Amino acid sequence: MADPMEQHGARAGRPSRRDHWTAFRQSPFLPASVLLVILSAAAALFAGSYTYFMANPTPHRIPTAVVGDYGSPVGRRFIGGMEQALDASLKLHTYVSAAAARQGVDEQKVFAIVEVAGGRVRLDVSGASGATVAQVIAEAGPKVGRATGVPVRVRDIKPLQPGDPRGLALFYISLAAVIIGFVGAIQLSVHARALNPAERIAFTVAYALLGGFAIAAVVDWGLGALRLPFVQSWMILALTMFTSGMVFTMFNTLIGRWAMIPTWGLMVLLGNPSSGGAVSWPLLPSTLGHIGQWLPPGASVNAQHTAMYFGGHQHLFPYLVLGTWALVSCAVFWIWRHRHPGGR
Repeated sequence: MADPMEQHGARAGRPSRRDHWTAFRQSPFLPASVLLVILSAAAALFAGSYTYFMANPTPHRIPTAVVGDYGSPVGRRFIGGMEQALDASLKLHTYVSAAAARQGVDEQKVFAIVEVAGGRVRLDVSGASGATVAQVIAEAGPKVGRATGVPVRVRDIKPLQPGDPRGLALFYISLAAVIIGFVGAIQLSVHARALNPAERIAFTVAYALLGGFAIAAVVDWGLGALRLPFVQSWMILALTMFTSGMVFTMFNTLIGRWAMIPTWGLMVLLGNPSSGGAVSWPLLPSTLGHIGQWLPPGASVNAQHTAMYFGGHQHLFPYLVLGTWALVSCAVFWIWRHRHPGGR
């Protein structure tokens, strides 16, 4: 028979559950296991958010200009029929003339014009203001006209460029700038870890400028898909890439190796679906549409959109949004730079 003291010694030398847990926490298997859960959740959220917001967009409130005898029986019948057909409300803006209403379209205050005169309706849409909204309105107009007995003429007064018939190219180039922006910052943190704070910011500026130029050059000069206002679009893309990169750097400073989680959530899961690039904001849930305008992806799409199609009616707001995110990110990184995992 074995000596009882030897049996006790064997049991005492056997690792306990606590010992196993301590060893697991100190091993590379813990972060790898956490990443398994995070990546699975991220995949589900990514597919779910884009499918929910983009697969079947529906109108909610569509800013619409009204001109002429819109208060007549014909006008009321047509407008009421449009709201019923769209299952949405037309947020009506009254203009004294068709020219004034066209000015409202150029200033991006309205998406369509309903002009009632002589018992007829002229329905003007603006593909450049939002391709999805213009398509929904243009398809509903003739059907409502036939149902209400009102003659309707539909035309696109601000069409998209021939190389971008669905209005998605601006969304794609902004999406590229956002994703490459923070992926570049990730690569700097991995492969150029020893960069000091000022050097890290300088290299972020450098790859943003070069990357923005490359995107604009390929889309315009290479593929001919868009005729961009080149310098302005280049600077918007560069500012977008820099902002996205510095947002990751800020989170990397604050929470270390898990910085990808809030960056991905802010920029990709929330920012891109709400940007108005793939689906115009009147077709998004109202809260999401408002939030999207305050995030870098939405600001980038808005800035590009205005520069491309409404150059004479520039808005300062999207540039302020991008600039504020970039400035705040740089400030947080610089103030708490001693917490950043990089540097010499």
